[in-house]
Amino acid sequence: MTAEETKNDDQEEARYCASPVCGKKTTSNLKCPICLKNGAKQYFCSSKCFRESWHLHKAYHPKEDAESYNPFPEFEFSGDIKPAYPLTIEPQVPESIQRPDYSRDGRPVSEIKNDKTNKVRVLSSEEIEKMRVVCKLGREVLDAAAAAVRPGITTEDLDKIIYKEAIKREAYPSPLNYFNYPKSVCTSVNEVICHGIPDKTVLKDGDIVNLDVTIYKFGLHADLNETYYVGEKAKQNKELVNLVETTREATMKAISTVRPGIPFRHFGDLIEAHAKKHNVSVVRTYCGHGINNLFHCQPDILHYARNKSVGTCKAGICFTIEPMLNMGTYRDIMWPDNWTAATSDGKPSAQFEHTLLVTEDGVEILTARNMHSPGGPIKRLP
Repeated sequence: MTAEETKNDDQEEARYCASPVCGKKTTSNLKCPICLKNGAKQYFCSSKCFRESWHLHKAYHPKEDAESYNPFPEFEFSGDIKPAYPLTIEPQVPESIQRPDYSRDGRPVSEIKNDKTNKVRVLSSEEIEKMRVVCKLGREVLDAAAAAVRPGITTEDLDKIIYKEAIKREAYPSPLNYFNYPKSVCTSVNEVICHGIPDKTVLKDGDIVNLDVTIYKFGLHADLNETYYVGEKAKQNKELVNLVETTREATMKAISTVRPGIPFRHFGDLIEAHAKKHNVSVVRTYCGHGINNLFHCQPDILHYARNKSVGTCKAGICFTIEPMLNMGTYRDIMWPDNWTAATSDGKPSAQFEHTLLVTEDGVEILTARNMHSPGGPIKRLP
């Protein structure tokens, strides 16, 4: 390409500041020199935007002497899973796709404002119909990625599938730039409890991986996740199967009791009782949540016994139940990326999640599996 062609290409291309805390449309020609050297065009509004986002942006830069690397070599990880950078830059979401308010600068302003109200919103009949559609699409997106889970695939490969499938359905992948999260899905492997960032980590026979998918369409979010066995070796691990199947069962036991008038604190009692029966523990740091036009909102759904969740189920509200159960201690640690939560003892963790609608006489699982969904329960080992 000639210099003149490059100039014309730059003029025709819609540019947005690559800073995840800015994201504004820009006519600036300021590019990241390292990205440019590696064949990626990343424009910034100003040198100020570039400097202020450097701590986030540098995750996309490779090292000359390594195909992948651990960006936190001084951190004491609790298990064998470690981050494998550099991250691949996510494609620009097409302008035709409706976006949540945080998509450009990472700040979910409407969510932050709503947190001050403590109100649980009842959806209109029109919103409920749209939620049904969005949740069905969310299931399709998760299933597409789950079908690709196998030894040898990277978590970033799975992220690419999630992004592609969401865009195909004209939906925005909700995690992308939510409080500056850099990817379209959370991929949590083995001892990672939740919010694992997709990278160059290669899945191995014997691993488990959780895929946490949320999409945004019609101004509404659909949220669901499942834990999958990687290869046949994982299905032959008695303790691992006990963990995954107990988590699956506990999730569905809690969901089966949802109906108007049931206190939100009730679900934690059921989940922890089932966990204790099978000698696993319940994570306390993270919880289920209300979901509608906001990604996360009231009510908070705590998954452990004798919790203090406020409120009761009411017809027309949507929320998630998504317990995280650990093979060892319930305690967790946070990686230096400020996202990835892992078990403090390095033992595996599993999670399942559904978006639920409280009906007049019970519950509708909006993100329910169908006969074609990959994964699903397996028999416990003797």
